[in-house]
Amino acid sequence: MARGQLQVLGALDLAKTQLYHFTAIVIAGMGFFTDAYDLFCISLVTKLLGRIYYFDPNSISPGTLPPNVSAAVTGVAFCGTLSGQLFFGWLGDKLGRKKVYGMTLMLMVICSIASGLSFGHTAKGVVATLCFFRFWLGFGIGGDYPLSATIMSEYANKKTRGAFIAAVFAMQGFGILTGGIVAIIISAAFKGRFDSPAYKDDPAGSTVPEADYIWRTILMLGALPAALTYYWRMKMPETARYTALVAKNAKQAASDMSKVLQVDIAEEQEKVEQMTMKEANNFGLFSREFARRHGIHLVGTTTTWFLLDIAFYSQNLFQKDIFTSIGWLPDAKTMNAIEEVFRIARAQTLIALCGTVPGYWFTVALIDTMGRFAIQLMGFFFMTVFMLGLAIPYHHWTTKGNHIGFVIMYGLTFFFANFGPNSTTFIVPAEIFPARLRSTCHGISAAAGKAGAIVGAFGFLYAAQSKDPAKRDKGYPAGIGVRNALFVLAASNLLGLIFTFLVPESKGKSLEEISGENEDEDQIDSAAVYNRTVPV
Repeated sequence: MARGQLQVLGALDLAKTQLYHFTAIVIAGMGFFTDAYDLFCISLVTKLLGRIYYFDPNSISPGTLPPNVSAAVTGVAFCGTLSGQLFFGWLGDKLGRKKVYGMTLMLMVICSIASGLSFGHTAKGVVATLCFFRFWLGFGIGGDYPLSATIMSEYANKKTRGAFIAAVFAMQGFGILTGGIVAIIISAAFKGRFDSPAYKDDPAGSTVPEADYIWRTILMLGALPAALTYYWRMKMPETARYTALVAKNAKQAASDMSKVLQVDIAEEQEKVEQMTMKEANNFGLFSREFARRHGIHLVGTTTTWFLLDIAFYSQNLFQKDIFTSIGWLPDAKTMNAIEEVFRIARAQTLIALCGTVPGYWFTVALIDTMGRFAIQLMGFFFMTVFMLGLAIPYHHWTTKGNHIGFVIMYGLTFFFANFGPNSTTFIVPAEIFPARLRSTCHGISAAAGKAGAIVGAFGFLYAAQSKDPAKRDKGYPAGIGVRNALFVLAASNLLGLIFTFLVPESKGKSLEEISGENEDEDQIDSAAVYNRTVPV
């Protein structure tokens, strides 16, 4: 136990893995399951929205969302998420993790249902209400990032803390996978009930009126897992670190954790007051002292998350476009509307099953052995390698007979994103900052990531367009093409690798040891120097 450590915090750090750890993982993880489902399911239905609301009887191709509408539908939830991460991250430090935790979940439930009920007499009306509700859905999702990460880090023991936080984040993989499976089941059910011709045979008849229920049902089902976990979230006690170090209530912290750990814990109110009165534990986010101790760490967590999400979200959201360009999905006019949803969902589910989900759980298994730094560095390196492996021989991959190789390489980039920076950029900001600023700093880091996601979502949409007008989506200007866009994403990953050297290693240390909250001034100075070095 570090010198000056409170008994209640020492008990948490040294606690054996037990039922309450797994309960916390499930309660926090179901929020992330919902987050991923809600954020990524929109990519499964954008083609369908284009066919339903932007049908042109004179066109030889099915209707597609205009560029500005597609960008809005795809990216508006990210704008909400960015705002929610900053707001709820700050609020989690001001009011407490538990008080804010229920708000985010209820917002997600209400807005998931409302998204599916989007209304309007015209296409613009439906899209406008959809975007409105998805912004607020994103706002609730944004709050879940800093709160879930902070709660799990403050509940965990120091030996397996990385695995516990990673397990919460790994639920994102199951959310993506479930979104695809739900879309497959719903579209298959509708396809069996409402058979219709391909677009090239009957443009108007290829999209049956009942297809409108498909996208609405898929979006609304995102409310279910969040609603099921609301009660359990409200039953969780406030974290001892917030209660003791921020609210300065040693008695309540000891009482809560005595029940959780089922051991007797001393109150130590006097010790709490001594710790929190230290000048070292009273600096604010915008102070010189914070910049001196944690400024370089915040730069590291924000830049790496920003650069990672440019690549990660552009890949995830536009899988359907990439698969179409390499010929893995048939030409849209050879399918009816429901068949297209089914095929897109099937392709994305395969990638999630083979590449996305396994990567998360490799991180869970190995993060407390390999360390955060090594996994993040390795992930960025292999993402760069596989992106270049896709981009350099791109014409080879688009040749008939080579599509399976492309899909395998593409799946490996997802594997090393999740067994790499997509997991570690979420974990590290929840460990390295002081308790009174932990949720805020995680929110800032996550918001930087979502800024990268917005760049990826909006930028890739335009950048990936072909220079050949015949191969370009209707209404889009000429872009740099998928091949050159992959080069840009590879460069983003390479920069992420470089900025990883600004992030300290937190493996095996208590949260107070990492942040210096229970150390004297001279010890903090030496720790600050140590934490700026590259982990070994």
